Amino acid sequence: MDLSSFKKYLSLEKHYSPHTCEAYIRDLLQFQMFLESYELTLEQATYPIIRQWMASLVEKEISSQTVNRKMSSLKTYYKYLLQQGKIDVQVMSSHKSLKTSAQVQVPFSKGELQSILESPYNPESFEEVRDRLIIELLYVTGMRRAELISLRIIDVQLESKQLKVKGKRNKERIIPLLTQSLNLIKDYLKLRDLIDTPGNAFLITVKGRPLYPSLVYRVVSNFFKKASLKVKVSPHVLRHSFATHLLDQGADLNSVKELLGHSSLASTQVYTHTSMQALKKIHATAHPRNLKNN
Repeated sequence: MDLSSFKKYLSLEKHYSPHTCEAYIRDLLQFQMFLESYELTLEQATYPIIRQWMASLVEKEISSQTVNRKMSSLKTYYKYLLQQGKIDVQVMSSHKSLKTSAQVQVPFSKGELQSILESPYNPESFEEVRDRLIIELLYVTGMRRAELISLRIIDVQLESKQLKVKGKRNKERIIPLLTQSLNLIKDYLKLRDLIDTPGNAFLITVKGRPLYPSLVYRVVSNFFKKASLKVKVSPHVLRHSFATHLLDQGADLNSVKELLGHSSLASTQVYTHTSMQALKKIHATAHPRNLKNN
C-alpha cells in the first residue's frame, strides 16, 4: 500500500509537522501488518477488525494514550479515503476512545534548571555550546521540539532580540529572547560559521546537517539525568517547566498561551495545576482576611 498521497495530505492540507506525519504513517503500517493475517488491505478493513487490533494493543500493555493516538491515525486515514471516494462508509464513525487517567506531569524545579544552565562547559566546543543552547532555548522560549528543529537562521533576529517560530498548522509567533540567551546564540553562531553546511537550519549537527528529534531528546536526557531524579526526562518537560514557572511568578494565563502558541486557553490551563502551591501562598499572604489575623 502506497501511503505517499496520504502523507502529502497530512503535510500540505492538514499542515502537520514532519514528525506527526511520520507517526501517522507508522501507525498505519503497523495496522497493515496486523491485517496480513486476515488477508485484507487497509481499504478492506472493517470496524470489528480495527477493534481486534485495539484489543491486541491493550493486551500488550500499551498505554491508553498510545492506543488512542493510533486509533486517531486510523480515523484520519479513513476520513481521507472517504473524501477520495475510495471507500463508501467511514468505518470509525462510531469509535470511542479509551478512557485515560489524568497524568500530572511534574516540571523540573527551578533549582534543577539553574544547576544545568549555570554548570561549566567548553566555550570552544561546537557540540557543548550547541547542546547548552538547546536546553536554553527550550526552557527560555517554551518551544516544542519540532519548532526548535525547524528554526532557520533568518528566524533568529538578534537586533530585535526575538525569535520567529513556526508552530502547528504553520502558525507563526514571535518569542522574545533574554540577554543570556542572546549571548549564547552569538557564541554558537561563531562556531557554526566554521562548519560547512548547505542548508539554512539554525541548529545543526557537527557534520552540518539539521538536527533530528532523537538527538534533541538525547541532549535533554544527558543533561538532566545527572541533575534530576525524575523518571520522565524529555524536551516537553522543559516546555512544561517554562509555562509552570511563568505562572508561578504571576504571569497572565493569556500571555503564556500566546508564548506557547496554543490556539485556546484550555490547552494552557493544563499547566495551572502545578502552580497551585504558588497560588495558595499568594492567597495566604495577600488576602485581607488573613492579613487581619496576623
